[in-house]
Amino acid sequence: MKYHKTDICIIGAGSGGLSVAAGAAQMGATVTLIEKGKMGGDCLNSGCVPSKALLAAGKRAQAFRTSNKFGIKSQDPLIDFKAVHDHVHGVMATIEPNDSQERFEKLGVNVIRKEASFIDPQTVRAGDTLIKAKKFVIATGSSPFVPPIPGLDKTPHFTNETIFDQTTCPEHLIVIGGGPIGIEMAQAHKRLGTKVSLIDLAILPNDDPELVDIVRQNLLKEGIEIIEGELVQKVSKTSSGVKVESKNHILEGSHLLIATGRKANLNGLDREVANIEYTPQGITVNVRLQTSNKNIYALGDCIGGLQFTHVAGYHAGIVIRNILFKLPSNASTAAAPWVTYCDPELAHVGLTNTQALEKFPNAVTLRFPFTENDRAIAEHATEGFIKVTTKKNGIVLGASIVGKNAGDLLMPWILAVKEHKKIADIATLIAPYPTLSEVSKRVAGSFFTPKLFSKSTKRLVRFLMRWS
Repeated sequence: MKYHKTDICIIGAGSGGLSVAAGAAQMGATVTLIEKGKMGGDCLNSGCVPSKALLAAGKRAQAFRTSNKFGIKSQDPLIDFKAVHDHVHGVMATIEPNDSQERFEKLGVNVIRKEASFIDPQTVRAGDTLIKAKKFVIATGSSPFVPPIPGLDKTPHFTNETIFDQTTCPEHLIVIGGGPIGIEMAQAHKRLGTKVSLIDLAILPNDDPELVDIVRQNLLKEGIEIIEGELVQKVSKTSSGVKVESKNHILEGSHLLIATGRKANLNGLDREVANIEYTPQGITVNVRLQTSNKNIYALGDCIGGLQFTHVAGYHAGIVIRNILFKLPSNASTAAAPWVTYCDPELAHVGLTNTQALEKFPNAVTLRFPFTENDRAIAEHATEGFIKVTTKKNGIVLGASIVGKNAGDLLMPWILAVKEHKKIADIATLIAPYPTLSEVSKRVAGSFFTPKLFSKSTKRLVRFLMRWS
């Protein structure tokens, strides 16, 4: 057995773990990074990167079908699904060196590619090595949650961890799950030539229903079958593929995708030995991301909550400040955004409109449609609108956007929510013309419209004009 001492030992080489490792090593700490699977974690290998690459291919295919409105003859695209697969994996291969073992070893990180488990509160075993560290960081991420649907254990099915290995186009993909993963994969595969059916109790239940309906109607228009309000009761393998049964529907297709959410990766660490408290939702941490063992931190998906790559990256910064600089730094996801990268995109930050009105009954709701944005009109991208909620005094509480590039348009609203900015701070910005970003300025300006064009304002202006 080999023995190794280090300042920081990180378990998990996904987004959060890699960020801590890179930052700590470059700032002078000795770092050991343990990973039993692929470097880069879910985001690189089966999440954000491949899904966005597949969505990009689907968007290009859809452009062929919808080009008539630009004066270019529409036609059905010729899709080589194997080439699409190669494109997706080529994108992954391009990004992979940033997360590779070689890069981190060049940064001075000791990388061990083994499974980790605690043997006492200060020591981890990884293969034939015992690592004793001053501080530990658990960043083990999450995995697809596969529900206990009768028959599923005997029925072939994809999760996000396997669907990107498909080199032939599914004839009919049935998607169980109406969250972001299910919605994105349903639309991408439909646009790439697959018949798609989606079933769940609801689609995108964490987002504003008014904006979700824009997404729903667009998916239906593209030919995706959506069954809402029903739970899957049974699945089975058939001679030609799979069968999915709910109370009122029987779906038969060639392939099945399970996209029913995520679960924290908690197995195999021997947490009890290290005095680490946890629940089925994830490892329990305080606001500084410390576990019940104050020398052990946990971050990202494995602590539950908002399970996004960008949140794990944010957590990494909190952990670095607390461990390296001894500066009390608290994590808050009150201004953490999320985006569903369907077309049109759906993005959100802060309180939803419903949450805001429940907490502040006098809250103000503002809307501005893409149909009144000149750039959106020029690009025939007028589906969608922006919806912002403020306190009565104009402090921004939350913002939701559905439309082209909604995720990119969200940044000023993230800052506004984080810094408790007033709507005037957005309204007085100079937005370049013509850009989609003008929707933010216009919706902010609408906060002042009732007062600016009121009878009292008109009386005041007429009075002042008499003396000019």
